Amino acid sequence: MIDIKKTLSILGVKTSNNGTSTGSISFGAGEKIESYSPVDGTLIGKVTTTTPEEYEKVIQSATTAFKDWRLKPAPLRGEIVRQYGERLRVYKQSLGELVSYEMGKSLQEGLGEVQEMIDICDFAVGLSRQLHGLTMHSERPGHRMYEQYHPLGVVGIISAFNFPVAVWNWNTALAWISGDTCVWKASEKSPLCGIACQNIWNEVAKENNLPEGISCIINGDYKVGEMMTTDDRLPLVSATGSTRMGRIVGATVAERFGKSLLELGGNNAIIITPNADLEITIIGALFGAVGTCGQRCTSTRRLIIHESVYDEVKNKLAKAYTQIVIGNPLDESNHVGPLIDKDAVNMYLSAIEKAKEEGGNVLVEGGVLEGKGYESGCYVRPVIIEAENHFEIVQHETFAPILYIMKYSTLDEAIEMQNGVKQGLSSAIMTTNLREAEKFLSTAGSDCGISNVNIGTSGAEIGGAFGGEKETGGGRESGSDAWKIYMRRQTNTINYTAELPLAQGIKFDL
Repeated sequence: MIDIKKTLSILGVKTSNNGTSTGSISFGAGEKIESYSPVDGTLIGKVTTTTPEEYEKVIQSATTAFKDWRLKPAPLRGEIVRQYGERLRVYKQSLGELVSYEMGKSLQEGLGEVQEMIDICDFAVGLSRQLHGLTMHSERPGHRMYEQYHPLGVVGIISAFNFPVAVWNWNTALAWISGDTCVWKASEKSPLCGIACQNIWNEVAKENNLPEGISCIINGDYKVGEMMTTDDRLPLVSATGSTRMGRIVGATVAERFGKSLLELGGNNAIIITPNADLEITIIGALFGAVGTCGQRCTSTRRLIIHESVYDEVKNKLAKAYTQIVIGNPLDESNHVGPLIDKDAVNMYLSAIEKAKEEGGNVLVEGGVLEGKGYESGCYVRPVIIEAENHFEIVQHETFAPILYIMKYSTLDEAIEMQNGVKQGLSSAIMTTNLREAEKFLSTAGSDCGISNVNIGTSGAEIGGAFGGEKETGGGRESGSDAWKIYMRRQTNTINYTAELPLAQGIKFDL
């Protein structure tokens, strides 16, 4: 267990915080957001929302800082990111505790989320010396062509409650080394985590004499988000959240010809073949379905099980569910913590009822836990429901620990079922058969942005690009070449001769 007051003190987070900051300067004229912990229902602190006037000052600060920041050589920007990663190592325990307490995920997952921040900083440091372009041969004699990438500008970041710090840093680490400045609207359900990250940045910025505005935070509901999506001073808005939110953000940003990076919903499935190693299959399915209380975009929502092993998998999984320990996520003996709030609990209960109405059979019963240790009213039992893929409720993502299981006969049928939803984030197949694995990864296989073999759907490594297709939004964050969206591409042609050849052989006699 932790002393939350001590944790907040270490991170410089006060019980009443200014939720708008350009770095060294904070504003606090807006209304208050109250942050309650789903762990025990305690009011942790209050954060002010951003007013239109404060927002304008933030954007002006970020825009001014960009003019200076973009001129620093990328390796020097990388050095600042390296220092931020080192400072995160110092604060890892405290920040992980705050993530766990404010969001409700297990302490191990809270610490793991901060480790993701550290990892992306390490990745970005190396990348700061590799922001490469291309050279190519010109069709004109005495000419040279090449491509290069330039900083984009002020990047807007809208993050979700379930990963209150890591996803922000996935964006900022790459944006910073690219030469961009960032304005972050943290989730109103986990605002104190944003304050803590800003405080840590401020230490690094002060030590390096950096101008305010390189990292800014704003707070509030969708109205504050609208200030960002409609603002043509933000050439890129990166938004993580629901598909409904993404539709609004994508359309609004596109209308002003801005770019959007969308990381939206998932409806992730694991295909279990007759050739699966059932020991690792059960572990992967269990963690994927109940980790973070089912509140990951990569959480396992569906198990598509071959009919020959269906009963065996079903029975083993149901037995495994009886061993899940639900309780305070800061107690490492517990496996599952609470949902984020009572609205999430109501959605969980509604989804179970809809599944029953459509003909689903509840294999492992759910419900809201009551009594000592569950006073917040946000603790629920993970559920397993036998269902059909075409059920309306199965076709939608419910951010809760509800797992739907179903049968298939042929691998083609299983892949069709896997792909037969509107979301396309993460997918997996459990098999020791090379042909099955390769088919799943082929053009005729999974249509998701992430496709795994003998690993669950949940989680991803920093080195790979993270994101999905269809209603997941098509965005890519983190590794590989995801850095390119934070920069603008430019093609350059240099004529090093004393002649100027014109297109189509046109000539001017002067």
